[in-house]
Amino acid sequence: MPESAENLAGPADFELAREALLEMTSAETIGEPAGSIDEGQGTVTLYFDAKKPGYPGWRWTVSVAHVEGSEPTVLETELTPGDDALLSPDWVPWADRLADYQAAQEAERAAAEADAAADEDDDSDDDSDDDYYDDDPDDDDAALLHGGDLDGVDIDEIAPDADDESDDDEDEDDDADDDEDDDDSESDDDEEE
Repeated sequence: MPESAENLAGPADFELAREALLEMTSAETIGEPAGSIDEGQGTVTLYFDAKKPGYPGWRWTVSVAHVEGSEPTVLETELTPGDDALLSPDWVPWADRLADYQAAQEAERAAAEADAAADEDDDSDDDSDDDYYDDDPDDDDAALLHGGDLDGVDIDEIAPDADDESDDDEDEDDDADDDEDDDDSESDDDEEE
């Protein structure tokens, strides 16, 4: 709490200071007078407790000038932190914040690479479990695939002469196509006459 100046800040100064504060904030945010200090050369700073939400420990500050032969005048009003006020952290230059950020990113990348390497070591121990799913052509996976077929059905065993029958069907289709072509050419000849 600032020290009070003797006889410089009277009740009229506190009233003038309160009126100046009411021009910039509501009456609910202005608390009781909290002292004054002589700044020298006729200037007095007056303090009021601040009741503004979110500003615990802050105070309203009003500077009043006393000039000989004239009424006191308000120089400035502001909200200032008290000794136990909640303050923001000290400012850190962007270059320092960026360096910290990059270092954190590099540490995360290194940790991810270490995890990936550990996972690869774990995977190499379990090769026997993965025989069914690997794509290595040298492995003897045919025994696991029910005779070499993925679905367990060997097409060659079910219909060994299915190829012969399908060839016969294709020959019949070709004959039918030839007959249609002959019919079309005869129709064209009739139209020309």
